[in-house]
Parts: sequence; C-alpha cells; structure tokens
Amino acid sequence: MRVRTITWLLPLVLAAVAGVGAAMAATTTHTARGTVNAAARSPYGTILVSSTGRTLYRYTVDGKGINRCSGDPTCSKYWPPLLVKASAKPTAGAGVKSSLLGTIKAANGMRQVTYGGYPLYFFAGDKKAGQLKGEDFLKVWFVVSPAGALVKHAMPSGGGGGGGNAGTTTTSGENWG
Repeated sequence: MRVRTITWLLPLVLAAVAGVGAAMAATTTHTARGTVNAAARSPYGTILVSSTGRTLYRYTVDGKGINRCSGDPTCSKYWPPLLVKASAKPTAGAGVKSSLLGTIKAANGMRQVTYGGYPLYFFAGDKKAGQLKGEDFLKVWFVVSPAGALVKHAMPSGGGGGGGNAGTTTTSGENWG
C-alpha cells in the first residue's frame, strides 16, 4: 500500500516542482548580453526596450543602485528585472548611451541592468514586443527615455518621436500601492 501511494504521488510532486521552476523562470528575464535598445513607441516617443523589443520600465520608489521591488513578492512577480549573468556587461544598442548602462547585484548570482543608475524592469502584462501596459501603473511605473528620464505623459500630437524628451521628468517619491 505504501509503495503504491509513493508511486502515485511521485509524479505529482515532480510536476509541482517543474511548475514552480517554470513560474520562477517566467518572472525572471535575462539575456546573455542585456542589450538595451531605443525604439519609437507611440504615443510616448523614443523609449528603452530590450533586445527582443519588450518595453523596459523604471520604478519611482527605487533609488540609484537600489531595487526596492525585489523584497516584495507581488512587485517582483509582476515586474521582473532585466538580468544578465554576473560575468556579462549590458550592451547599448542604437540610440542608447553606453555611459548610462550599468548593473547592480541581484539574486542567484545575477546582475540587474540599470540605466542612469536606476534598475530596469519588464511588466508581466506586456506579452509581446511593443506593448506598454505597464506605463503609469499605480502612478509609480514609467517607461524611460534614452536620456534616462521617466516618460510620464504621451507626447503632444505632431510632436514627433525623435528625442523622447517631451513629457519626461526625473521626479520620484511616489509609493507602491
């Protein structure tokens, strides 16, 4: 009877462990090189995106070199960081200032990519390249311009998308939730 129970439970336990691993992988996004590109995204002008075109965000509660999202399970579930292996350095794509790219220590021997000293994140609700569903989320999550400023407002109609500086600000201090 005991052997039969173990034989029946073992596949369920293994499936549960695999599911947890898949969930963790889904909330942690990394690339071998951590390439950050600039891309035009209407209506916000030119903003930072990953090498796959997914929008990158900044959390206004973070400080330079400080990730305040990682300590909150809800926050880190929906806002996975852009990570690189500890031995890798992030790469600046077209329109991105390499002097603003850096990393800070992250979990599991990884490094989180920063821009202008501030950590960069993805939004779990953005399922494909070009989506901006995390913009202005709870008034503390914003897309980032190539200058490193938060983009808090859509660009005025006819304003183009060249520099991505219209509607940007570097103010912070809002609180999560």
